[in-house]
Amino acid sequence: MTAIAVYSKPSCVQCTQTMRKLDQLGLEYTKIDITQDAGAYKYVTQTLGYQAAPVVVTEDSHWYGYRPDLINELAVN
Repeated sequence: MTAIAVYSKPSCVQCTQTMRKLDQLGLEYTKIDITQDAGAYKYVTQTLGYQAAPVVVTEDSHWYGYRPDLINELAVN
């Protein structure tokens, strides 16, 4: 199974939807709050280049926003 990390922030509707979809599909993930973890914030903004949450990172890819199509693909793999 692919390791999944969700970089999120409080009161983020798309973050909540993303984690809810992962939960519905029974996929395990690690939630990382970028407002509480400066290193995670730097990784998401400087290394990956994103300015919005959530950012989902797997072993093979990464994306931002609520992407049920990509989450469904994780369930198949």
